[in-house]
Amino acid sequence: MLPPLPGWITAAPTETHDAAAFRSGAALAHLSLATAADDVPIALWRDRLALAAAEVCVGFAGRREGAGAIRDALHLTRAGDDPGPAGEVLRQWSRAVARPISVAHLGRALEGVAPERIALCLDAAGPAPVDRAVQVIKAVLADSPRGEIADLILADAVPARSLGWTHVLPLLSLALKPRDLRLRGDDLRMACQQLGAATRPAYAPANRDAARLIPLSPRKPSLPPSGWRLCATCPIPSNSHMPAWQTRRRPTTFKERVELRQEIGGLHIKLGHCPQQVGQISRSGEEARRCPAVPAS
Repeated sequence: MLPPLPGWITAAPTETHDAAAFRSGAALAHLSLATAADDVPIALWRDRLALAAAEVCVGFAGRREGAGAIRDALHLTRAGDDPGPAGEVLRQWSRAVARPISVAHLGRALEGVAPERIALCLDAAGPAPVDRAVQVIKAVLADSPRGEIADLILADAVPARSLGWTHVLPLLSLALKPRDLRLRGDDLRMACQQLGAATRPAYAPANRDAARLIPLSPRKPSLPPSGWRLCATCPIPSNSHMPAWQTRRRPTTFKERVELRQEIGGLHIKLGHCPQQVGQISRSGEEARRCPAVPAS
């Protein structure tokens, strides 16, 4: 399980830049813990956030498809067919989060964006990850005012790379509103610093998926107590006297099976009972049957 998310991170929007920067830094720190946790299905988490980000981007265009309709538009479309505007948005986000961050990979996800532009965005400068994302938003929208999807994907790729994450994690795309992308200067920076508002919906799926997968995780096999080893159907102390028929290889010929049957029969007579079920060779010598233990006299 992941550590709980402090409530003050996702509290009401702050009025000062310093307080907003502090909250966004704390939110990114908690998300870094989630990306490094062993019990979090990271790939599944990224796919969930990609679907949520696609829903937000579809809303930017004035469309009203929900997450289920967007998912079906892409995954229920035959290979090579057009998934429609909503499905195409999800395809871009899914490709962006599927592989590690690189210019070549983002170039395949963002068709129409020059590799040089992607490289410049990934090398954006700034004192903090969110400040670098602000520089990317301003640069991309200056060149392509209608390129909101590419803008948000690159804006999420820059903080992820700055924090040492290997893959894009949709965050700013969940926090920004359409009107925020038209802001400039300190107003845009303040809108991006409200990252804490998107942290809880981004953090909750990771915690929920981790809790669901804990009961399904493989358990280590239980071992017998020290000094014991398993033999046939019951544990026998390793320091006890082991009959020869228990340590030899499995009989393969009819003669070896008859000899094994005679030794087991002699042990029956000697002990008067057997603490485990043993195999009895049939008259034909072709198959082994299980017989109940001989009761003690």
